[in-house]
Amino acid sequence: MGREDRRGKRKSREQSRKRRVPELGYYYIVTDTDQTEKNYLEGLRDSIPEVLKGKIVIKVTKSRTVDLVKTCKEGASLYPQYSEPWIVFDRDQVKDFDSIIKNAEQSGVHAGWSNPCLEIWLYAYFGCMPNIQDSVSCCNRFAVEYERKTGQKYDKAEKDLYKKLCEFGDEENAIKIAQQKRSQCINNGMLIPSEMIPCTNVDGLVKEIKEKCM
Repeated sequence: MGREDRRGKRKSREQSRKRRVPELGYYYIVTDTDQTEKNYLEGLRDSIPEVLKGKIVIKVTKSRTVDLVKTCKEGASLYPQYSEPWIVFDRDQVKDFDSIIKNAEQSGVHAGWSNPCLEIWLYAYFGCMPNIQDSVSCCNRFAVEYERKTGQKYDKAEKDLYKKLCEFGDEENAIKIAQQKRSQCINNGMLIPSEMIPCTNVDGLVKEIKEKCM
């Protein structure tokens, strides 16, 4: 039986469960890539209920990757309601990868990173995160897997990228795979992001948004 509300009426378990789901906050997400990251994030935003879409703002900046935290903080400060600032970027050839993440954490900005690139996270939708050390190889191998799964060529400018990943892949399993990879890295003594490969924590952003929209 469900619990009683203040008027003595019984509430169903479903009603009680919904009350426990945290409300979606306001997300201000900054990335330095106007193709893959942008299209993926916009697809994520467009997958949630229409009434909530306005709570997620995605900005693409031409700032240097090392300046992402500063750019995010400045942009978010213009919209006080956007209390969930994020930066999303790849290791790729970024020399200050670890220091950017550390700076973000110290500045109250969430860092959604992927090592070696976002495609390693996208790979997880298809059931695995292979041990690929560099972004060029990762993109090329993902393109082969993407075509095998979807029957279409992989295009970084694909507007329906997120939709296709969910249609032909499994997002819940992808999140589990990403979590397992992080644990494996830590268990193997890889404790800083630049050493954690293949690895990502973008799944945390996705999981957080989707769960709060249930």
